[in-house]
Amino acid sequence: MSIFKNIEFNVQLRKETFCTYFLQIDDERFILTFPQLLQLRERVSKFTSPEKLTSIINNENFVLLFVADKKHVLFLEIPKLLDLKEELDYCFDSF
Repeated sequence: MSIFKNIEFNVQLRKETFCTYFLQIDDERFILTFPQLLQLRERVSKFTSPEKLTSIINNENFVLLFVADKKHVLFLEIPKLLDLKEELDYCFDSF
């Protein structure tokens, strides 16, 4: 029995096929290829460096992130940005 059975996560990333991934943030769902996922991971890691996070918190408290070759734009507040980083780290941890 899983303790996470009734918990809904804000950010979910799952592999669909060999190079296709689904990213779900709240009610929005995005299809990403592996190169797009790598690009997203790079951008998120830049935004979540300690210096950059401090700057974001002191100024606007959110980031705008373009996803899937600039087809979509994400408005992420700090908690969701950190959730996305954690989900991406978890995804790439298995490689």
